[in-house]
Amino acid sequence: MSTLRILVADDHDVVRRGLRSLIEGQPGWHVVGEAATGRQAVREAKRLRPDIVVLDIGMPELNGLDVARQILKALPRTEVLIVTMHESELLIRQALESGARGFILKTEAARHFVSAVEALAAGKPFFTSGAAQVVLQGFLNANVHGASGPDGFTRLTDREREIIQLLAEGKSNKEVSGELGISVRTAECHRTNIMRKLSLHSMSGLIRYAIRNNIVQV
Repeated sequence: MSTLRILVADDHDVVRRGLRSLIEGQPGWHVVGEAATGRQAVREAKRLRPDIVVLDIGMPELNGLDVARQILKALPRTEVLIVTMHESELLIRQALESGARGFILKTEAARHFVSAVEALAAGKPFFTSGAAQVVLQGFLNANVHGASGPDGFTRLTDREREIIQLLAEGKSNKEVSGELGISVRTAECHRTNIMRKLSLHSMSGLIRYAIRNNIVQV
């Protein structure tokens, strides 16, 4: 494509500036917008319809994995590149399940970012060798020990993951209802269902779950 349109979503100004510098140093690449929260990233992606979204996982309001799901549901031809500080087999697997086809660490961005964007622009996935090795090892371990879901994560709906993040960020049921445009009663019902599905009995347990499954970052 003659011009590559890229949306950059990260809650740290210095990271966005660094990524913008890398992008604008390439002929034909253009940053069409930026976002500092997960919900803003979804809104801007729908409005701007970029070719590629460069996305952090630890975003406030809505984590990057759910941002990717919502963007790709609305814009299936958009590619998502996850750029994060965190690397684990679970996190990379969750990124793949969200629909993202690129994954690099922020510490590797200077070395691999341009190649990752070029690959996605050509319709090819991109994972650094370290990330690929983590995925392969997880696949081999699953074959040996039998696959199992992470703490019921796959049983949650997209809306339930959104609500977990808001609750873990300290929002009340009333604030959750206002954020998502649902009634307080509906928010309370979702919260009850979440606690039941995950066999949780306290907010501290829910917060630990959210941290362990990368729904929020600390």
